[in-house]
Amino acid sequence: MPDPASSDPAPFDAVPFDPIDAVLVMIDVQHAIDDPAWGPRNNPNAETTMASLLAAWRNAGLIVIHVRHDSAEPTSPYRPGQPGNAFKPEVAPVPGEAIIAKRTNSAFIGTDLHERLNGAGPVVFAGVITNNSVEATVRMAGNLGIDAHVVADATWTVDTTDRTGRVWPAEDVHQLSLANMDGEYATVIEAETLIEAVRGNVG
Repeated sequence: MPDPASSDPAPFDAVPFDPIDAVLVMIDVQHAIDDPAWGPRNNPNAETTMASLLAAWRNAGLIVIHVRHDSAEPTSPYRPGQPGNAFKPEVAPVPGEAIIAKRTNSAFIGTDLHERLNGAGPVVFAGVITNNSVEATVRMAGNLGIDAHVVADATWTVDTTDRTGRVWPAEDVHQLSLANMDGEYATVIEAETLIEAVRGNVG
């Protein structure tokens, strides 16, 4: 269990680390996530925010890692060979950026992500969906001792139906997932302040 004295969320106007050597990990931002079967989502501007994060990282010459979900399920839109497997254009990798293919929720399982991040500075996570692959990856990052941070407005999720049949709106699911991660596994931060901090280190 976390120490209550150390689990207070960071202020939204603060970046709790020096971004000079931060790594950006973008999770599962592929066309498959636009499949109507997912249902209503929150944070419709998330992809624009992700693109701004990427631009800041690239301009600063910082490391970017893209995680691609290669589903083994025959009917999944994430399955390799399907249009949904491709990265969305807003976050498409450029030459020199690493691409890690995964088959489970966590980007650490069956991949070399941990080895790539070993000895790295702070690691910033963004992508989809908040309460699935993002949270699974961030929880594991925290348990591995990685200095993990999640960009609240560069993630999103969808409406979720619980075991009683109640439908929880995407924004509620998103905020609860962020609360699960914040303070114990990672620090939740906002994109604008983070981008400003990264730009401030350029020069």
